[in-house]
Amino acid sequence: MEPRLDFGEPTTPYAAYAGIDALHTLQNPRSKEPTERTFIVATQVMELLFGQLREEWTLAQHALRADDLAGATAALRRGLGVQEVLVSSWELLATMTPVEFSAFRPYLGEASGFQSYTYLHLEFLLGNKNERLLNLYAGHPRIHAELAATLHGPSLYEDAMGVLERRGLSGPDVWVEVYSKPEHRELALLGELLLDVAERVTRWRQRHFSSVKRTMGAKPGTGGSSGLSWLRKAAEEDVFPDLWSARNAL
Repeated sequence: MEPRLDFGEPTTPYAAYAGIDALHTLQNPRSKEPTERTFIVATQVMELLFGQLREEWTLAQHALRADDLAGATAALRRGLGVQEVLVSSWELLATMTPVEFSAFRPYLGEASGFQSYTYLHLEFLLGNKNERLLNLYAGHPRIHAELAATLHGPSLYEDAMGVLERRGLSGPDVWVEVYSKPEHRELALLGELLLDVAERVTRWRQRHFSSVKRTMGAKPGTGGSSGLSWLRKAAEEDVFPDLWSARNAL
């Protein structure tokens, strides 16, 4: 069968459903450097993926609070797919040279990725909570309120620990017990899934570090951070450290 070509509308159902017409109006480079458009596209792709990952992790939290391990597992696994694409998205910037980046960097002003409120949600959900960062959105009541709720609410890991506690498992070596006893196999699988999440977060941070090192070296960040040294520190920190340290006792 031939595909239908006339829908009697100014746009196709595909474009209308996904907002394609609006989407392609959002790339507006400020310089004449061709790679600036790639930089904008990469940034926008990451923002969309941050938002989707927040959705999946939030669904996982709700499921964990309801002791619905199947629902939590499904959401976390969907999130792993999002994380894989996030890590791969650095490929868009992998070949940008320092000369190319420097050609449009002045047009960024003080814009910096650490100002992303979708990314801040993810950091707060991971347990990396810094109330001072709420000041970035003091003038945006809706965003500020949403970030504050995530900041002051339980992290993804804390909700996972809540499941263990409700099953009578607690203490500094709780994950050693979970992994060591066959009757806790379901919880051990949850621990492994959380480690999958943690590992992909670290891989994303490492790719961020290496991409910045390649394109701008050790120059200070546009938003006032120390740049490379700040990213290196983040890349070296374990996500969900209790799950990693349990390996030493198993």
